[in-house]
Amino acid sequence: MEHEPKPCAAVKGTQILVENLFYNMIARRKTLQNSADDYGKIVDLLSRMAIHHNNVSFSCRKHGAVKADVHSVVSPSWLDSVRSVYGVSVAKNLMKVEVSSSDPSGCTFDMEGFISNSNYVAKKTILVLFINDRLVECSALKRAIEIVYAATLPKASKPFVYMSINLPREHVDINIHPTKKEVSLLNQEIIIEMIQSEVELKLRSANDTRTFQEQKVEYIQSTLTSSRSDPPVSPLLSGQKTQKVPVNKMVRTDSSDPAGRLHAFLQPKSHNLPDKVSSLSVVRSSVRQRRNPKETADLSSVQELIAGVDSCCHPGLLETVRNCTYVGMADDVFALVQYNTHLYLANVVNLSKELMYQQTLRRFAHFNAIQLSDPAPLSELILLALKEEDLDLGNENNDDLKERIAEMNTDLLKEKTEMLDEYFSINIDSNGNLSRLPVILDQYTPDMDRVPEFLLCLGNDVEWEDEKTCFQGVSAAIGNFYAMHPPLLPNPSGDGIQFYTKRSESSQDNTDLGGNVEMEENIDQDLFSDAENAWAQREWSIQHVLFPSMRLFLKPPAAMASNGTFVKVASLEKLYKIFERC
Repeated sequence: MEHEPKPCAAVKGTQILVENLFYNMIARRKTLQNSADDYGKIVDLLSRMAIHHNNVSFSCRKHGAVKADVHSVVSPSWLDSVRSVYGVSVAKNLMKVEVSSSDPSGCTFDMEGFISNSNYVAKKTILVLFINDRLVECSALKRAIEIVYAATLPKASKPFVYMSINLPREHVDINIHPTKKEVSLLNQEIIIEMIQSEVELKLRSANDTRTFQEQKVEYIQSTLTSSRSDPPVSPLLSGQKTQKVPVNKMVRTDSSDPAGRLHAFLQPKSHNLPDKVSSLSVVRSSVRQRRNPKETADLSSVQELIAGVDSCCHPGLLETVRNCTYVGMADDVFALVQYNTHLYLANVVNLSKELMYQQTLRRFAHFNAIQLSDPAPLSELILLALKEEDLDLGNENNDDLKERIAEMNTDLLKEKTEMLDEYFSINIDSNGNLSRLPVILDQYTPDMDRVPEFLLCLGNDVEWEDEKTCFQGVSAAIGNFYAMHPPLLPNPSGDGIQFYTKRSESSQDNTDLGGNVEMEENIDQDLFSDAENAWAQREWSIQHVLFPSMRLFLKPPAAMASNGTFVKVASLEKLYKIFERC
């Protein structure tokens, strides 16, 4: 701008019409095919504007609609604006916060706004942030507030926050994002810490009283406990149904009660080991909400793959997965799950592999990333995978051939690094080092011991010429890598304990001399501890990450109904038929 803007007169009733957006930008115009998504973003933007600018009336209505989706009137306070835009249920659960600082060293700002209290429940965080009367975003401030709510309130409640911050213009950096919606502040750490402390203080002082809604429960009275003084019950007329549930149909499960898990009834085997309390055995009280991103790749091949997943979904298995209750691990591969009156064995390897594959397709080109602390050379990892395959087959020759295969696969993956980084967040630098992997599920990190096998699979099993086949192959390789396979170390809680035992030198000497001495077994504590941690981490991930994510995202294919992924082992109705004679 060459000059400062000047006010001008606007005749009452003036209309500004915007049309033919991006008429000469074909690629940008194609992204606007779905008007519903764009309209939702417009409504969200105007809702945020209506809160802050309470001296202006806002109204937003879709063309042809009778009722406005956003309608606010001039109000004396921000809280009234929140009430008119977001509703009474949000406004009544807000608390006012104010923070100010006039530090001469440079940390000068004023903040006022509203935050939700402990009675507010939502699935996602809403942060309406204005800095110097301009709607912006600040990811560091948002994360700091979410940390306070997760640590203070149960079930990691997602907050509603409105804040208006005023500070000198020269203390705001708006050039860190192409659209200038993200900002950075001078002395940002100090400002965020002061705001975070005030929010935490408000929450802790307001967390003493909470409001709970009670629900009336109708108890089913059994005929075995009915008193003799009760009047006789008249027989049912035709067409009437009794509300009494038959005993062979009663199910009592509580998916939130860890005391009902299978391992609570098992006695651990004693191996004369010192008692260890692992942090992985502590059951967390809640699971962070997970959701799929609404954005999808604008590629017909990926959309066809997702449509294929949806069309092959088995409705019966889908109902079972969405409403099943995790019981416990039956062995290294199968988990016990309960659905209604049925008990199933579920193959967690097959289920996790299919879930990771589907999540890779649905999060296509929208992955968060796992940054490796030390970049790993591709050639060495692929060579390691080739040697492990030969060890399994009993063939250890042809080292030169393995090196050539590893070099060829490394060159191939380096050629595809741009596509892998853009679509799958798999970063390979110019030196052929793996530095980044995608995040498929929150709170879950794959077994890094399987990275060599994963890279070898990318090089050998992916058809790179056809786009759809290529994306399917890479997604399948990622799904197999992220699947919850049993750890490479044997399970220390079963017969695998023998793998960690070693003979003492004195016992070996006595045995060599022909003495009939009982062998003493010692435990390799370091290896045993690593195995315990690996298996405990896997069981925790299955219970708290895999099954909650399956209920939300997995669409089980019809093949799982016949390939042994789900096996029915018991039914309450059949058990009553067997034991009713006892």
